[in-house]
Amino acid sequence: MDHNTPGLTAPLQRALAGLNPGQREAVLHQSSPLLILAGAGSGKTRVITVKIAYQIEALGYDPRSILAVTFTNKAAGEMRERAAGLARGAGEAMIRTFHSFGAWMLRRNADAAGLPRGFSIYDDADSVSLLHSLYPERKRQDLARYSQAISRAKDYCLTPGDDLSRISEAPELPQVYAAYQKRLEEIGNVDFGDLIMRPVQLLESDPAVAGRLQGRFRSILVDEYQDSNVAQYRLLRALCDRTTFVCVVGDDDQSIYRFRGAEVQNILSFPEIFPGTRVVKLEQNYRSTAPILDLAGAVVARNEGRLGKELFTERPGGTLPRIVLLGDQDEEVARVIQEVRTDRRENRPGITAVLYRTNAQSRPFETALLREGIPYRIVGSLRFYDREEVKDAVAFLRFLANPRDEVGFRRIVNKPARGIGAKTVERLLLHRAAAGGDLRRACEYGLGEISRKAAASLKEFLQVFDDLDSALPEDSRDQDAARDQDAARSRSVPPEEEKTLAALVEQLLDRSGLSRYHQEQDEVAGSQKLQNLEELVNAAALYPPSREGLVEFLEAIELDSSRDQGSAEDARVVLITMHNTKGLEFERVIITGLEEGLFPRKDDPRELEEERRLFYVAITRAHQEVTLTSCRRRRLHGRFLDLMPSRFLGEIPPELVQVESPHGEGALQGGRSSGAGQAWQRGTAVYHDDYGSGVVLRVREAGAEWCVEVRFETGMTGQFFPAYDSSLERISGGEDSGGAFW
Repeated sequence: MDHNTPGLTAPLQRALAGLNPGQREAVLHQSSPLLILAGAGSGKTRVITVKIAYQIEALGYDPRSILAVTFTNKAAGEMRERAAGLARGAGEAMIRTFHSFGAWMLRRNADAAGLPRGFSIYDDADSVSLLHSLYPERKRQDLARYSQAISRAKDYCLTPGDDLSRISEAPELPQVYAAYQKRLEEIGNVDFGDLIMRPVQLLESDPAVAGRLQGRFRSILVDEYQDSNVAQYRLLRALCDRTTFVCVVGDDDQSIYRFRGAEVQNILSFPEIFPGTRVVKLEQNYRSTAPILDLAGAVVARNEGRLGKELFTERPGGTLPRIVLLGDQDEEVARVIQEVRTDRRENRPGITAVLYRTNAQSRPFETALLREGIPYRIVGSLRFYDREEVKDAVAFLRFLANPRDEVGFRRIVNKPARGIGAKTVERLLLHRAAAGGDLRRACEYGLGEISRKAAASLKEFLQVFDDLDSALPEDSRDQDAARDQDAARSRSVPPEEEKTLAALVEQLLDRSGLSRYHQEQDEVAGSQKLQNLEELVNAAALYPPSREGLVEFLEAIELDSSRDQGSAEDARVVLITMHNTKGLEFERVIITGLEEGLFPRKDDPRELEEERRLFYVAITRAHQEVTLTSCRRRRLHGRFLDLMPSRFLGEIPPELVQVESPHGEGALQGGRSSGAGQAWQRGTAVYHDDYGSGVVLRVREAGAEWCVEVRFETGMTGQFFPAYDSSLERISGGEDSGGAFW
């Protein structure tokens, strides 16, 4: 087609002329359903907006007959603004989020849906409050679980009468769901799940409403289709008739929100659901270098559940991504600091992104960046010591160290809830002066003045502190021992892993009920609060189990909390989880924590495929450089745990990466030797510089090298790459000995 067609706006003509062949095909195709497989960084937003403008300008569509749906208000606003700049009247096209469209549809068909036109939309907190009005005897935390289950059921368009076993095994869920929905309908309001499910029910049950809406929307476009759930798929199906042009845009390789209800099968099965579908692949990437795209492609190619595409770029050059194998997370942090410090390029804000699987992993990076004075920002989360659960735990520790700490006392005395309300707290504080400021004693003085129930709870609260206080001796180290402890802390290595402050912090979290409380919060909200508390335990492992150690730990926390992280504009480092990187891009990406059990976390095949897609997303955020780090051991519950490198590293073809190890022989060279596996066969006696004598349990292929699993005479097991770990040596004797050490 001649893009200088008379009648088209100049901006649209320029936009059409700037499309690559795949993008142009996607914009011009109109004769059958269209699936646009848009790889990372391939310009999908440009394609959608140009297509909307093209339908209006070249094909004569009434803008009001076009419906485009996406998942965020920001994306909808950007799409609307771009389209309006390309075509006259494009601002009248309906460009909304799924939920916004559902609300629009229900309000305009309120009578048919059995709703008042002025209905309110309940959020999660409102839903829990409604359940509490039905079940006042139950705790809100318990009801929040039911609220979450009801929301998930609506994502699948399941009613109380349907089989809900896929949602939850709770036997009361159908009854609770039915009571909740009945009350919600009596009130005349809806929740967020209803904004999709009730339009589906209305369209599928009322031919008049369905016919009216199908007649209105001549073209329906869906962005980020890989993130749609079952209810959203059914809404799309119900809005389409045989004359509707339907186009979905997405990337099956970037479907990473299964935990939110996203169903990757929606995009995988689209050609089957909509016969005659044309599949157009957008494979030219405008973001990353060729070596980065080669790595990303090799990673995700292992997945079976994908339609398949190969990203390429016309950008010249690019360095090979690196795998850096380190001893522990302290070396990992030091490596990140080194990478930032030695960056010779222009120090532009946000040039380096440090990615991790869980929010809890941010803590050591935050601490190091603050102490080094390197400006950073953390995306999608609060700073570690600003997180609610961490502040709760630190408040307990502060009150343990100083019973005069009123701020800490007020925060923790009724958390988790113990029936010690604000009025009771004020009555107890009246005895502060008589107790010489000691709030522990003030509580004892006031026990007789509060209700029997509150007094019993307060006694249990005080007993926790008495027990912990008695377990916390005064510091008795001599000067030499103190120097040894300080030297160990400067190396970030606990002198004796069994004798650190971590055990006391872990005990406090258990006895106070905080671990259980925040674990329940995790189950409801899908948050990572318990992992953050575990990371606080890890931080405490650097301090001795004494009163002085506790004070030092709290002082370090206060110093880190008070240090300026720098402004967002000046930040040289971005700390972010892999999930939160979706839609973002950075000059350089460092992906940390690539160990089995951390990433990937589970062995379930479906989970593994999604974790592999998450890895792909993380890699494709980078413009110029990718570094992957894996640690041989990592602290967990204040103790070191030996770990295996992530299986994803072993899946990478050797020619696509450089492998480095400060403890070994540097980068891997060449291919795998066929004889090397025999040299490390099962039963081979070995010796390791750090772990002593052991026996090989098994050997497996890992990319270009052999990975050897060893059981040591201490009972510990570990996995090693002999090609670059020179600390592991074969020793004479013991081969095929039957495993004398195990």
